[in-house]
Amino acid sequence: MKPVKVGLLGLGTVGGGTVNVLQRNAEEISRRAGRGIVISHASARDINKPRICKTDGIKLTENPIGVVTDPEVSIVVELIGGVTLARELVLKAIANGKHVVTANKALIAKHGNEIFSAAQKKGVMVAFEAAVAGGIPIIKAIREGLTGNNIEWLAGIINGTGNFILTEMRDKQRDFNSVLAEAQRLGYAEADPTFDVEGIDAAHKLTILASIAFGIPLQFEKAYTEGISKITREDVDYATELGFSIKHLGVSRRTKNGIELRVHPTLIPKRCLIANVDGVMNAVLVEGDAVGSTLYYGAGAGAEPTASAVVADIVDVVRVLTTDPENRVPHLAFQPESLSDTPILAIDEVETAYYLRIAASDETGVLANITSILAENNISIDSMLQKEHGSDNKSTIIIITHTTIEKNMNTALQKIHALDVVDGDVTRIRLEHLDAD
Repeated sequence: MKPVKVGLLGLGTVGGGTVNVLQRNAEEISRRAGRGIVISHASARDINKPRICKTDGIKLTENPIGVVTDPEVSIVVELIGGVTLARELVLKAIANGKHVVTANKALIAKHGNEIFSAAQKKGVMVAFEAAVAGGIPIIKAIREGLTGNNIEWLAGIINGTGNFILTEMRDKQRDFNSVLAEAQRLGYAEADPTFDVEGIDAAHKLTILASIAFGIPLQFEKAYTEGISKITREDVDYATELGFSIKHLGVSRRTKNGIELRVHPTLIPKRCLIANVDGVMNAVLVEGDAVGSTLYYGAGAGAEPTASAVVADIVDVVRVLTTDPENRVPHLAFQPESLSDTPILAIDEVETAYYLRIAASDETGVLANITSILAENNISIDSMLQKEHGSDNKSTIIIITHTTIEKNMNTALQKIHALDVVDGDVTRIRLEHLDAD
């Protein structure tokens, strides 16, 4: 049987890693796929640029349209990033009857509904394992391995840059800006780190995971997103003292009123497994009604970890090239006509616990006023610390609450801010116990 020919769009870090993995493990991959797989075509902005892979035998071009329309190519692998050109190329490939593999989380989160609909009509596959958590096979695990479960919730550290920053702040007593600068020097963060540190990258990935877990359309625009740039070294220290770690977490949970879809800094009990995932590593915790809690851990980025997922998708496509399209695993785990219209909850309706840090005058009655406001808004206190500053007659009050609805907390914080004895804004970080209860 002739080898399947693959056209690669992009020969950067992941593209080069994909070529290397396919070439190095060609025999083993062929045994698993049932036939050979070769990169026959590849496009790059500059075909003369030095590469991390060998390109002998690959037809190189600076015109990606030529790759997606070439009749020899059966599978198009999109690794150029961005959404505008990538969307155009992927839809063009589908229109030409080609299967698609992509590592582009923004593309899937924003345009996946359109892309999957086009693919279904043409009877081709779109595989996107590498779009979430690099080399961790989390999409396959939820879509196929846990298909017998009613998924109750999932929570993930799905951006390595943010996790590296928070880990360094905790372990080396450094502030956010200092660690961010180091992350940029090490290549973990871009010159413009907004997508990573403000949670946009994680929200793209969470949108995809939630759709697969709960059988809902992709709805990135409804994801609540909050970054880590306002987390201070003091917050990290206080969290540690109270038995928690701060992680930049993506959380999606099924509730009676809808689906939670939120990315934000989160306190997690240190005894929880995911709280101990450090550095640039990723992890996703999934709770199913039958299996209970399962944790998926590994490298969330990098040339070969991501290439591992890309190649696995290529092998999956090759295995089903001759399969009736109606009998393939659905893109979003559920049959397209069975996707649910369950709403995404507004952040005001989310129920969670909170960490509050309040700078206030060290006067009689201050703490009583604050706790009274919380009680009036149906917010009960789980634990509390008070740190006196001494000479300036100021104190820092740290409060851990029990679960409450976010709109109750918003109301309470407005009243607390209005107190003359409170200095500046109250720091609020959400808290999740996950499997540590």
